[in-house]
Amino acid sequence: MKFIRSLTIGIGLIFIAPGAAKAAQTNVAVAANFTEAAKEIAAAFRQKTGHEAVLSFGASGQFYTQITQGAPFQVFLSADDSRPKKLVEDGLAVPGSRFTYAIGKLVLWSKSPGVVKGEETLKAASFAKLSICNPAAAPYGAAAVEAMKALKLYEALQPKLVEGATITQAYQFVETGNAEVGFVALSQLTGSDAGSRWVVPQDLYNPIRQDAVLLKSGAGSDAASAFIGFLHGPEARAIIEKYGYVLDGQS
Repeated sequence: MKFIRSLTIGIGLIFIAPGAAKAAQTNVAVAANFTEAAKEIAAAFRQKTGHEAVLSFGASGQFYTQITQGAPFQVFLSADDSRPKKLVEDGLAVPGSRFTYAIGKLVLWSKSPGVVKGEETLKAASFAKLSICNPAAAPYGAAAVEAMKALKLYEALQPKLVEGATITQAYQFVETGNAEVGFVALSQLTGSDAGSRWVVPQDLYNPIRQDAVLLKSGAGSDAASAFIGFLHGPEARAIIEKYGYVLDGQS
């Protein structure tokens, strides 16, 4: 009986060990607006596959520069579609792996109730500071500039702008009171009705198509390929929708 029990345990280890041995990790560069959604997706990914997605958050433009300089990322979740496309053209990403994982929404937000009342808030400009993220590096910043220009208010509002390096910093400026209002991502307000907000109409800025791409450095990584595949799946898509993003093909 002792021999049989030992043999049973041994057989169990034979079946368990291969899966454990295959578990690996992948380094993923993630646009700052996608922070909370990415954390939740990474947790679900690990639970389902055993692989770990090690996430780094920042501005898409900064990540693009780092990747071209050899930063050890294997997957890139950008806040735009142009930089992943350029990485494919540069030979730094796997052709055919690029796809739109989310379409973002721009919001004008204040921590205080009753402050934001649509575009009239921008026209009245009764605030001292308006936060945005760096339009050269962060697509949500570029979208904010587009919206202000579409409303013919950019020149008037420019002296009031305070600029964060990422959408996270733009949000923090409002959260900490360093700016009364700011342009943020709808995903950053998920689960909270605090303050006042205006979801900026889509006709005021180009769609924020956020593309993911498998980098050449991750081409041989099972974990990196699995993460890209997981992003296509129903679990990830449900989380993405929960955070206020539109999925590709939806209106």
